[in-house]
Amino acid sequence: MTNPDFLGSARRTIKLEAEAVSDLLDFLDDSFNQACKIMLNCSGRVIVTGMGKSGHIGKKIAATLASTGTPAFFVHPGEASHGDLGMITPNDVVIALSNSGETAEVVTIIPLLKRMNTPLISITANPASTLSSAGDANLHIGVEKEACPLDLAPTSSTTAQLVLGDALAIALLEAKGFSAEDFAFSHPGGSLGRRLLLKVSDIMHADQDIPKVLSGTPLKDALIEVTRKRLGMTTIVDQNNVLQGIFTDGDLRRALDQNVDLQTTSIDAVMTPDGTTVTAEMLAAECLQIMEQRKINALIVTDQDNHPVGALNMHDLLKAGVI
Repeated sequence: MTNPDFLGSARRTIKLEAEAVSDLLDFLDDSFNQACKIMLNCSGRVIVTGMGKSGHIGKKIAATLASTGTPAFFVHPGEASHGDLGMITPNDVVIALSNSGETAEVVTIIPLLKRMNTPLISITANPASTLSSAGDANLHIGVEKEACPLDLAPTSSTTAQLVLGDALAIALLEAKGFSAEDFAFSHPGGSLGRRLLLKVSDIMHADQDIPKVLSGTPLKDALIEVTRKRLGMTTIVDQNNVLQGIFTDGDLRRALDQNVDLQTTSIDAVMTPDGTTVTAEMLAAECLQIMEQRKINALIVTDQDNHPVGALNMHDLLKAGVI
């Protein structure tokens, strides 16, 4: 080809694959309900298997199931015939993918699955195939033509398999009442995990890093403490280390507007009494919500006796990935 039509090819491929996905709506029937019930009642794991491109899709389906509350992993059908079948138990459920439904490596293990009484869910484009007939539930993708102009490379069929796998995962997620916090526990390294699992104690400034002055301290000395601890605030405590108030950058601006004498004024005269406090066991995400609602940039962490045990500001939340 001297002048290949790249855009035309891309549009044709996308159109054909979009049609394959759209056609799935017409093929959904009670078999999908049955497949979901089998998986929902599974006391073991969901084992996904498939050969070639279907195998790659199977790995993604297994990963999606595992991350949305359904324990799952992928087993290569060829390796299953050489020992890996020992990973599968009667308590598990197997999802087998094959466009033709006649993939030799997949068909070979069907009798062994039947012998173990392991439920089988098949995903194929051929409802009359060996795999379809063997399935306790058969999900039909109905793709008659690949997006590949040679009708050889798995394209539309694997796209349909992937979407159908996502549909199974989301249906199970909803049926189980899987929450955002549940999701975070399986994604502790992601931003959602940080937002939902990180506690105040994990990010707060503690011990000598807590900005603190005694009640009655001159304002000028309190400003030195604010500058030294770099949190844009300081706590004010009495002789028993009980919190009396907080002094922030905002309090300083208000004091300057009132022409307060920095040398002679006591911190007690310009502080915000008590201040907004949180506990060390609270989630960092809750602190963010409090700051946003009250339009403040810093919080004091106190114990049950109202002693300051920590402090944090908006920058700490940003640094921790909570924002």
